[in-house]
Amino acid sequence: MNFISRNIAADVHGEFAARSFSPPLKSERKWPIRYRSIELFATCSDVAIILIAGILSTLLYRLYSGSTAADVSKAIGSAIVVSALCVSLLKMRGVYRPPELLAFRRQVHAVCLSWIFVFVLLGGAVGAFNIGAELSRGAGIAFAVVGLAMLIGHRVVMRALLSKALNDRKFSGGNVVLITDQARSQDTGLAEALTALGFRLAGHFSLPRPGASSSYRRRLSGLVVRHARGFDIEQIIVEADPNRWCELREFVAELRVLPFPVVFVPVGAASEMFARPTRDFGSAIGVEVQRGPLTPIECAAKRSIDLIGAGICLIMLAPLLALVAVIIKLDSPGPVLFRQQRCGFNSRSFAIYKFRTMRVLENGPSITQAGPADSRVTRIGKWLRRTSIDELPQLLNVLEGSMSLIGPRPHAMAHDSQFDEAVQHYAFRRRVKPGLTGWAQIHGCRGPTPTRTLIEQRVEYDLWYIDNWSLRLDLAILLRTPMEVLRARNAF
Repeated sequence: MNFISRNIAADVHGEFAARSFSPPLKSERKWPIRYRSIELFATCSDVAIILIAGILSTLLYRLYSGSTAADVSKAIGSAIVVSALCVSLLKMRGVYRPPELLAFRRQVHAVCLSWIFVFVLLGGAVGAFNIGAELSRGAGIAFAVVGLAMLIGHRVVMRALLSKALNDRKFSGGNVVLITDQARSQDTGLAEALTALGFRLAGHFSLPRPGASSSYRRRLSGLVVRHARGFDIEQIIVEADPNRWCELREFVAELRVLPFPVVFVPVGAASEMFARPTRDFGSAIGVEVQRGPLTPIECAAKRSIDLIGAGICLIMLAPLLALVAVIIKLDSPGPVLFRQQRCGFNSRSFAIYKFRTMRVLENGPSITQAGPADSRVTRIGKWLRRTSIDELPQLLNVLEGSMSLIGPRPHAMAHDSQFDEAVQHYAFRRRVKPGLTGWAQIHGCRGPTPTRTLIEQRVEYDLWYIDNWSLRLDLAILLRTPMEVLRARNAF
């Protein structure tokens, strides 16, 4: 290896000398699988596990109950249907990609939701077509429990094996040539990543400096071609700044004489664009540098949840709401409901509804936030604010469409103006509807915001929610909100 490197360096007179090759990989036996085959392997494993779980649960049920109603052939047919549906759902969610297989909590979450959805769907289909008599209910329940346990166990094993393979460099891989324009102190990252994935660096070259003459580029491409033909190369990887693409395009064109792929890995500030989603506009391609609020389908799904959730809550909580209204009326003079202008989606103002908890009704350009032992708060108001019951009338806002169940909490118009000037990106919160509860609230960001640090923290949580929105995230926030209300952190 050193002899080859010295000859290459001498051949180009030091202008773009080949780097020393990475040290040889450990001589331990490699696993007979490549990194890029992990997704296919994990998918097939899930199918096999579901089939095994179907057969095993049927046999166990027959052994336990002594029943002959549970037919193995029917169990195999059911397992095939379940595996097709469940694996398709998981595939659409991208959970079989290697980075996702390492995220155990997300894996368990996705598997549980998909598994439950499939069995609920099939249960409804069985009832609708009246074919329940042909299937064993006990075997079906056993299949649901055993299959879910085996799928979660599979995730534990896959995560452990994948981590070990990456750490010990167990994957098998072909020879690659790496060409980079990065300084020696900066270019080890990609080389190390390739080595960890099982690739063997059969050559490591430096691109000439920007603005170098075309003769230098041609000498380098000729050198790479000659070197690649002396090895069993699988692909060539070019790591460079996309701003150099004009000269890189000519360099890559000179490598077309080689019968294997050339892969470009962008680095530098412009490389951020490659991680963004793209859109087609006829013959032009656009890059989405900012995610829109929600797609029409996502908006429809979120709105449906808002209508159903708010409607059910109002019906179930009607006695409590009526009782609170009576107590407020008896406790102090004034209206039961307090209306205040807030800033909503796309900076549109709306009137928010709350149970009145103070002796004043502030709704102007100057509003003082409530704090501990605030003299303006009524006797019943202290209890309502601590338990967040004063926020329940906002279910009416959810029904009318000015708010959502989940989203950034709206602030008074006077405070919005202050925060907009003091906190960068504060206005970005208005890309979605404000919510009754949100990602910031379940992390303890409730109550007054007397300092810039507190509002910046709340905005950071809100922006993370907007950029990472999903129905699953909304469900998680809804489930965690009651626990946060009971903790009563920063509730005044």
